[in-house]
Amino acid sequence: MPKQLDKVFIDVEVDASVAADGALAAKLEEVCPVDIFKAAEGGVEVVEGNLDECVLCNLCVDAAPEGAVRVVKLYER
Repeated sequence: MPKQLDKVFIDVEVDASVAADGALAAKLEEVCPVDIFKAAEGGVEVVEGNLDECVLCNLCVDAAPEGAVRVVKLYER
């Protein structure tokens, strides 16, 4: 079975100041159409295997406090 490559095109950064916020974690999990976020016991969990499924909709950015979630386009670096 071929090895899956994670984070080839996109990375998602969640600011440490909100990473443990359970309500925000649930909101991000709900709004993301490709399941990049998971509400975990410790707060927001980023599902690494789904990152390159990102459709750049910015729903996560809009759902979070300003600057708390960033979608980084790795191909622009």
